[in-house]
Amino acid sequence: MPQAHAHHTESHADTGEERPLKPALLRGWRLRCPSCGSGPMLRGYLKVRESCPVCGEALHHQRADDGPAYLTILIVGHLMAPAILWVFVHYRPDPLVLTTVFSIGTVALSLYLLPRLKGALVGLQWAKRMHGFGARA
Repeated sequence: MPQAHAHHTESHADTGEERPLKPALLRGWRLRCPSCGSGPMLRGYLKVRESCPVCGEALHHQRADDGPAYLTILIVGHLMAPAILWVFVHYRPDPLVLTTVFSIGTVALSLYLLPRLKGALVGLQWAKRMHGFGARA
């Protein structure tokens, strides 16, 4: 097994080959390893695994930090604000109904997007060899 892992590390880390960005982003969005696309990236809701259980790719280099939260707020805000305005202008619902429906929608959309955006951001870092991804041993 150590030889297989060493070969894997050599094939991704030591060669200067360009890693494809789009598949890495899509794999991250699906919460899968950006390298193989098979192993789960996360352990729990937002905790990134130390390495992929399938291919052994090290994932501990990731530095997503506040990026996924920022992107989630940006996307949810840009979707919900116009939707609230449109619903209010066209249907004039009771304010309590409007608040309840859009609060639930905002929370649900945020909870859906947050781990997927984190996965995509880790995939971006992997593809661009950022923060130690692909560094020579």
